[in-house]
Amino acid sequence: MNFTEFGFDERLFEGIDSMGYETATPVQEQVIIPILQGKDIIASAQTGTGKTAAFLLPVMNKILTEPHDEHLINALIIVPTRELAVQIAQAMEGLSYFTNISSIAVYGGGDGTSFTTEKKALSSGVDVVICTPGRMIAHLNMGYVKMQAVKYLVLDEADRMLDMGFHDDIMKIISFLPKQRQNLLFSATMPMKMRELARKILHHPLEINIAVSKPPEQIVQEAFVVYEPQKIPLIKEILRSKDFQSVIVFCSKKMNVKQLSFELKRARFSVEEIHSDLEQDQREQVLLDFRNKKLKILVATDILSRGIDIEDIDLVINYDVPNDGEDYIHRIGRTARAASEGTAYTFITEKEQQRFAQIEELLGHAVTKAQVPEQFGPTPAYNPRPSRAGGRPHQSSGRKQGGGKPRR
Repeated sequence: MNFTEFGFDERLFEGIDSMGYETATPVQEQVIIPILQGKDIIASAQTGTGKTAAFLLPVMNKILTEPHDEHLINALIIVPTRELAVQIAQAMEGLSYFTNISSIAVYGGGDGTSFTTEKKALSSGVDVVICTPGRMIAHLNMGYVKMQAVKYLVLDEADRMLDMGFHDDIMKIISFLPKQRQNLLFSATMPMKMRELARKILHHPLEINIAVSKPPEQIVQEAFVVYEPQKIPLIKEILRSKDFQSVIVFCSKKMNVKQLSFELKRARFSVEEIHSDLEQDQREQVLLDFRNKKLKILVATDILSRGIDIEDIDLVINYDVPNDGEDYIHRIGRTARAASEGTAYTFITEKEQQRFAQIEELLGHAVTKAQVPEQFGPTPAYNPRPSRAGGRPHQSSGRKQGGGKPRR
């Protein structure tokens, strides 16, 4: 379906063209028209499916074509992280460039100047606000935010917000909004707590399911079963084995990010780290350098596993096994975007084997166990323990055997 078929206001098409949009993605095809019709939406859609434009374009179209007060806030988009707020704000800026729609991103981590700028916009009026919950609560507590005319509420990456403990903040923000509004909820997964939130805030929603809990088939997945001290020598060997142009390495702990980044820098790799200890402007500069190919390797916590849209990633390495299958899928989904091919490697230590077996069960198949080069010495066998009765869902039966298969 071409974007010209949605019947958008003419003022939007220059922005659509400038962003290079031509054919709608599946989530855009299914979501845009119901939003234009005024329906509440609950959509299960992973990052990279085009959902940002799926909600921005129809909301912008409504602001352009329906009466509204430019001195008040008209649309509110709540997101879990600063990075996602910035990304949506950048997409908004591009799409609205040829219109008079105003917008601002409201998130913590900046200096006093940014708070003052946010206060001015929130008190004098702005069409679209993209915010993180904590920062918006800080402004609301000061009494000047003009929420009384909000017509459109978007919760993006809502499952992640609940995982991060933002339920009460979200409900407090919503308590400031008019009861008559259009609600759009986007989530990568639909656990029970997500459906409970949806029941509280949505009115007769249309449910759309685009998310597929499987990685794209074009991702080559392999795992290395190793002892902890073998990880750093092995990752150096992998990174030297081919001239990778763009690599993300995910670690589960900030301490591991810092240690690995230090070791790779000492080995003369083009690498930087990104985690919550960095100032916001540092994180944005690192991401910009990575997007612009000035930087080849990014070592990151799960702050980057969702919500950051970076194309052309050659390789994703899970330096630590992710906490669950959904996180694994989001991590390796950073590669093989836009129908390109990609590779994902996972390092599995002995204590992580059961967790990885659970991930394999979610995937529905065993991941190839690649051969660790002989110079690194003996490695553990892959032999996850059988799951106990009454354990978590997706636990392994313990029947999967270790690989030792050659790397492809």
